[in-house]
Amino acid sequence: MSELILFWHRRDLRIADNVGLAEGRSRSAKVIGVFCLDPGILQRDDVAPVRVAYLLGCLQDLQTRYAKAGSQLLILHDDPVKALPRLANALGAQAVYWNCDVEPYGQERDRQVAAALKEAGVEYQAFWDQLLHDPKSILSGSGTPYTVYTPFWKNWSSKPKAEPVADLQNAEGLTDSEKDAATKAGAIALPKLKDLGLVWDGGFILEPGEAAAQERLTEFCDRAMTDYQAQRNLPYEDGTSRLSAALKFGAIGIRTVWAATQTAQEQTRSDEAQEGIRVWRQELAWREFYQHVLYHFPELADGPYREPFKAFPWENNEKHFQAWCEGRTGYPIVDAAMRQLNETGWMHNRCRMIVASFLTKDLIIDWRWGEKYFMQRLVDGDLAANNGGWQWSASSGMDPKPLRIFNPASQAQKFDPEAEYIREWLPELRGLETAQLVTGIIDAGDRRSCNYPAPIVDHKKRQALFKQRYADAKGNKQG
Repeated sequence: MSELILFWHRRDLRIADNVGLAEGRSRSAKVIGVFCLDPGILQRDDVAPVRVAYLLGCLQDLQTRYAKAGSQLLILHDDPVKALPRLANALGAQAVYWNCDVEPYGQERDRQVAAALKEAGVEYQAFWDQLLHDPKSILSGSGTPYTVYTPFWKNWSSKPKAEPVADLQNAEGLTDSEKDAATKAGAIALPKLKDLGLVWDGGFILEPGEAAAQERLTEFCDRAMTDYQAQRNLPYEDGTSRLSAALKFGAIGIRTVWAATQTAQEQTRSDEAQEGIRVWRQELAWREFYQHVLYHFPELADGPYREPFKAFPWENNEKHFQAWCEGRTGYPIVDAAMRQLNETGWMHNRCRMIVASFLTKDLIIDWRWGEKYFMQRLVDGDLAANNGGWQWSASSGMDPKPLRIFNPASQAQKFDPEAEYIREWLPELRGLETAQLVTGIIDAGDRRSCNYPAPIVDHKKRQALFKQRYADAKGNKQG
């Protein structure tokens, strides 16, 4: 009789290229998946309905894949510290396996689950899966974690990358009596989004599940990856992978993604294509850099990295913040990006930098306000990436040249020169001249006729004010 192994899914919603799941299957054919809808996450005030909707879609797909492999995915809705030991004992599980997390909440939860399983007499094992290199394997020559991306990239990129691991196949499922025991221990049918008190009807930029993620990766490698360097900063082009949500939830394995870049590299000879592949790999490394940083510096989840920003004099004007959230700042590129976010649950990365710079440098609003708003809206909302990006934009993070201020007009002229992106997301402005849209210089009459607001601040003046406050904050800390 096979040992029963529970595999606890979290950010690895797939049966292909899943390290912990493959380890469980190598030990026993009777591997049963389990996902715990954690109230500690679902009841936070920064939960995004679109993100939970994507999660539920991935879980539905995962249940189907488990069934095809001969097993099943159980759903719990409870505190995992209580629910997992209870389920393990009810099923007589020999062990619970899972993959590690980098987030402070996840690490503390895992410690508590491990302690509860130990007390219940159930074995547990954890593995690294969501990263090509775990946080303790990429360190400086002195053995300390990196706080600057470039040397991290040099070290990270020099190391060999693991191959994808085996898919779950030929597994054994629960008996009827075990299914009854699982139900008594709290296993439930997969709920609908409305059952969780949330609503999202805006669709997805990428459909949930393994098949959609793999299809998108293949399409990106065949069509867009080789042009990535040229097109990645153009928000009106479909020039990015749009795999961020799939990577956040692990609908696709990072080793699978890396292997696809290797295949693409082998199949192309042009310098431009090779450069596109290299630049996309650098973006994958940025993803890992921010996850390593959060693992080593968990305090970043709550505050700035740089000392001058621990008491920075933010203005935090509530009306300005609301205008920013609604895409009513009077700066077309900023407003187009915020409308895209609000309507789709996603925003192009170049635009994320533009709106983050505008909030922190033009409106002089605490980056944590924007960070939280993004988490309340993004389908790919990820603590490490979102926090890292916001701190970079605010000048409070790990950046050797921290004082960066984006000019909305010059950004629009460079990256949306024909105002295609602006017109898509600001339909009320479609009739205006391109020059008006990319410069933001729109006369009062046109603004009134389009019902579009005047700029809520003057970029040049606010830029000077932020620079002065930044200099003062640095001087105070040095003095």
